[in-house]
Amino acid sequence: MTASAQDVPAELDDEAVLLVGHGSRREKSNEQVRTLAARMEERLGVPVDAGFLELAAPSIADAIVGLAPTVSTVSVVQLSLFAASHVKNDVPVAVRQARTAHPELTIHNGSHLGVHPAIIDLLDDRAAAVESALGIDRATDDVAVVLCARGSSDPDANSDAHKLARLLYEGRPFSRVETSFIGVTEPRLNETLHSVAKHRPDAVVVLPYMLGDGVLTERVRDRTTEFDDDYPYVDTGAGDPLGIDSRLLDVLADRWQEARTESVEMSCDTCKYKVELDGYEEDTGGARAMLRALTHNETHADRENVADDPHGHDAPEKHVTVCTNQTCATDGSPAVLERLRQEARDSDACDVRITRSSCLGRCGDGPMVTVSPDGIWYGGVGTDDVERIVSSHLDRDRIVSDLVDQTL
Repeated sequence: MTASAQDVPAELDDEAVLLVGHGSRREKSNEQVRTLAARMEERLGVPVDAGFLELAAPSIADAIVGLAPTVSTVSVVQLSLFAASHVKNDVPVAVRQARTAHPELTIHNGSHLGVHPAIIDLLDDRAAAVESALGIDRATDDVAVVLCARGSSDPDANSDAHKLARLLYEGRPFSRVETSFIGVTEPRLNETLHSVAKHRPDAVVVLPYMLGDGVLTERVRDRTTEFDDDYPYVDTGAGDPLGIDSRLLDVLADRWQEARTESVEMSCDTCKYKVELDGYEEDTGGARAMLRALTHNETHADRENVADDPHGHDAPEKHVTVCTNQTCATDGSPAVLERLRQEARDSDACDVRITRSSCLGRCGDGPMVTVSPDGIWYGGVGTDDVERIVSSHLDRDRIVSDLVDQTL
């Protein structure tokens, strides 16, 4: 239930809210967080300050220092779309540290935006705006929608993107609503658009699932324009990000009420830090999560010289893909994929992300394994070859020449 004027208690002079955004080098993105904080204050009738995880000031710790002398309770509300490492690790560690630093202060830790009816309604309006610009109508035309999220290394976060897409599809006359990602995981936007085009819809609406007009949103628009040029028989357009919309305030008000009443529910049953999920076994365990969060906080402790901060702490040195399309799968690529992951986990030297891939266009030469950014494609790879790929190429940058199918 959304918090409204009648839901807000009469006496809240001693309570404040800290709205936590990610933080960006683009001041426009940081201003969006501050604007939402100001509008939350108008909506809730309590002081609302903005704080940032990284790249912008104030930090969570500094923001709480500013609030501590004037209130006895602070509810932290997170302006994160999905529950990945920032929500599960970084903010909880910052809150725990703040509780230690301010024992006189009660600090509640709230949840992320997540899946919410108001967000579905907002996405529906974003889609309708694109339809209007294209001159199409979902009631009479075959309209497909592609919801494009950032992408995460956390399967729990990625699954919520799929849930949003399904809820947007339910009860609306779209021919299909597909999920894609602009980075980190699959399916990528290009792949999804080409797959949707095979169904020959009248139009494709691409919805960037981001808060503001940043680098990733622009990348979604660029990919959409390229697709529109390549497929002239399909009208295609990209929508606006979520922006500063009153419906976001509805969601944030609900998250505030959950935080202040200590009724926050997290998806612990599918959290990679709490249960072993296939392919993510190395992430299981609170100690690993805590270490990652402490390292992250230290990496971004300097908020004054963010231009010097590469912000590359999560990027692996190499990305390995294994084709698991029908032909390669028949030739044993799933076993190759699993063996690669096992060997990489056992290695102390390689820094790599290993993922599945759809068809790489070399049917009959597989199983195909690619290594980026090196541009090396290995063909005819068997499980017996995996140890050499890891120990030679991934550990020591020595290409396994007899397995090379092509170089890019």
